[in-house]
Amino acid sequence: MSSFPSRVAVIGAGTMGAGIAQAAATAGWPTRLTDARPEALAGARDRIARTLDGAVQRGKLGAADRDAIVARIETAPTIRAACEGADLVVEAVLEDLDAKRDVMSQASDWAEPSALLATNTSSISIADIAADLPRPERLIGMHFFNPVHLMKLVEIVLHGGSDDAAQTDALAVVRAMGKEPIVVRDSPGFASSRLGIALGLEAMRMLEEGVASAADIDRAMELGYNHPMGPLKLTDLVGLDVRLRIADYLHQALGTDRFEPPAILRRLVAEGKLGKKSGHGFYDWSTS
Repeated sequence: MSSFPSRVAVIGAGTMGAGIAQAAATAGWPTRLTDARPEALAGARDRIARTLDGAVQRGKLGAADRDAIVARIETAPTIRAACEGADLVVEAVLEDLDAKRDVMSQASDWAEPSALLATNTSSISIADIAADLPRPERLIGMHFFNPVHLMKLVEIVLHGGSDDAAQTDALAVVRAMGKEPIVVRDSPGFASSRLGIALGLEAMRMLEEGVASAADIDRAMELGYNHPMGPLKLTDLVGLDVRLRIADYLHQALGTDRFEPPAILRRLVAEGKLGKKSGHGFYDWSTS
């Protein structure tokens, strides 16, 4: 087990935050998970337990190892309680610049002075999040993918003020988690979100135009291009509201019509059809 980090704090106990906390604890690091909503913390612990129990049932993990991972994860009621003594902080709050700047400012107040601060944003400028921090050179993007326990890729995103030590530390953390890092420059959408959103939006336009059904559009990419999941089903899994926020951001930041959200995406979000989490999106998940 690496001597860095010695303690991890994860801010945000949604799907991504719970997955990141599990990955950190699996790597052997004491991990504190916090969220402003107490019910989110309880839900996160339940999700982590279910995921680990499934791994035990499939023979991928021993029962003793599962118990050790769970024991390394604590929940904390505040950012201060989570971050005190932490030398790695990962935030996984909603995709909103002000929210991310606020939690990172609080984290920098309470974490170790040399702590590596990582934001799990999938599209927001890392430089904008780092702008008012006392040590902006220690903030980087660390973009995980859902579900965290299965997906190998982590994008490490460097802004103009990132220092070499931050990159070195981030690469070491990601590899210690058993994942594969890529390093990208701080630009709208980075690499994965920009490519993924472009493909997803075009699939939505094709659906609007009646080119093919959602299932057949997805099969085209699954069978013709060996994608494990088609772009519309993936959008349902990620959340249509999440995809809409990212598309709106990229449309504004890049100034190109190819990222303008299609009417079908805006309509479904307005109707509350957000994908798997709501039971309906491009697919009906209510019986799955």
